[in-house]
Amino acid sequence: MNNRTDIKDLRSALAVLEKMPGQLVQTDVEVDPDAELSGVYRYVGAGGTVQRPTRVNGPAMIFNKVKGFNDAKVVIGVLASRKRVGTLLGCEPENISKLLRECVAHPIQPVITKSSPACQEIVHTASEPDFDLNRLVPAPTNTPQDAGPYITMGMCYASHPDTGIGDVTIHRLCIQGKDELSIFFTPGARHIGAMALRAEELGQKLPISISIGVDPAIEITSCFEAPTTPLGYNELSIAGALRQSPVEMCRCLTIPELAIANAEYVIEGEVLPNRRIREDQGTNTGYAMPEFPGYTGAACQDCWVIKVRAVTHRVHPILQTCIGPSMEHVNMAGICTEASIWDLVERAMPGRLTGVYCHPSGGGKYMAIMQIRKSAPSDEGRQRQAAILAFSAFSELKHVILVDEDVDIFDTDDVLWALNTRYQGNIDTIFIPGVRCHPLDPSAQPYYSPDISDRGISCKTIFDCTVPYHLKSHFVRSQFLKVNPDKWIKLD
Repeated sequence: MNNRTDIKDLRSALAVLEKMPGQLVQTDVEVDPDAELSGVYRYVGAGGTVQRPTRVNGPAMIFNKVKGFNDAKVVIGVLASRKRVGTLLGCEPENISKLLRECVAHPIQPVITKSSPACQEIVHTASEPDFDLNRLVPAPTNTPQDAGPYITMGMCYASHPDTGIGDVTIHRLCIQGKDELSIFFTPGARHIGAMALRAEELGQKLPISISIGVDPAIEITSCFEAPTTPLGYNELSIAGALRQSPVEMCRCLTIPELAIANAEYVIEGEVLPNRRIREDQGTNTGYAMPEFPGYTGAACQDCWVIKVRAVTHRVHPILQTCIGPSMEHVNMAGICTEASIWDLVERAMPGRLTGVYCHPSGGGKYMAIMQIRKSAPSDEGRQRQAAILAFSAFSELKHVILVDEDVDIFDTDDVLWALNTRYQGNIDTIFIPGVRCHPLDPSAQPYYSPDISDRGISCKTIFDCTVPYHLKSHFVRSQFLKVNPDKWIKLD
């Protein structure tokens, strides 16, 4: 199978994983979607910033029997391993972000399918007397404190009211009733949020589709943000370039919008103007759900509302979900961030950046490790310029660690070795205080320090662990004899 072109949907992706030893497991033991499902997967393969004990690089998992749902399965952790992501995208894990950068530069726009879409094999409309999202969609809660059942892997698709240009983004979606969802817009950070605001200014509803269970290429590329993909850039075109074939869309049945044709589920609805609700109105827990930093976020007091018009799905549908702080989020957010950093730094100073990795401890958003090549005395200082460019490429980035070419950026021990032997705090730390970062950082809050003026204001920091060019001869690592160990022992 040519993974770049032959994976078209979730099911073909799972078929690939089934052939890979240790990458996909299934259970026929019934599981409760209310906290239990995520509680189980925490031990199986969540990783990321999930509280220990958890397992890093564990398999994806399919729950074949979900309490309260006779004809639906739930899959979790599909993208919770960088190795799996690489396999599903047809690329070596360390080169994924480079490949995505190339795809951004050569987009292939989506098309409307001419055949009957798989996502509309079964149709439920909100006009039916027994229509109820809680019965139709087996959305889990991550913890007992969650505001409600969350759709965490929904590809939200809408079009700008002025231009008609479509865009896809992942948002936090909580089931609030039989035909309502809340949707959380990070202020100023997502394009569909801007579309909803514009529609509200015009006194209009914003038609929106939510496609769940799709090709992993779509799930990864939907996480690109400005400036790499500004308003008006449809990220589905990156997935098209990645697969070397356009993403197929279909017309929704109850709203004037498109959806991903081969999704497992599609929710059709409209974002309502001038209406806001409390995210935890049904539970009064005060919390929303666990987010990528590893903490359960406070419930939003003024979430926007989606009035649902229909739910369509495949026969025997598979709902895809993820744990908020897991490696799955790290890979979706982090790999696109890496690609954005590659793009901006390479354009500004070609050939200096040799590697970039958004570390799991930052949830794929807060920390980047950048590997820099210094080839001449005039390159000294450019490593810090590259770090500043990284902050420009992704505004939510908080920390950058700079290392030399002989450091493995994917090995935390090796990065910390560089920090301990090639770094002096008073010389090699660059502070950029008072900059907008991410509102979910619990330390970026006015209660943390009187110097923090608003939620999400942070001090961006560069840790320069590179060797000064003129001192390179003093920092040569011990050179061991190069041999082939296969003569003595076979290594995995």
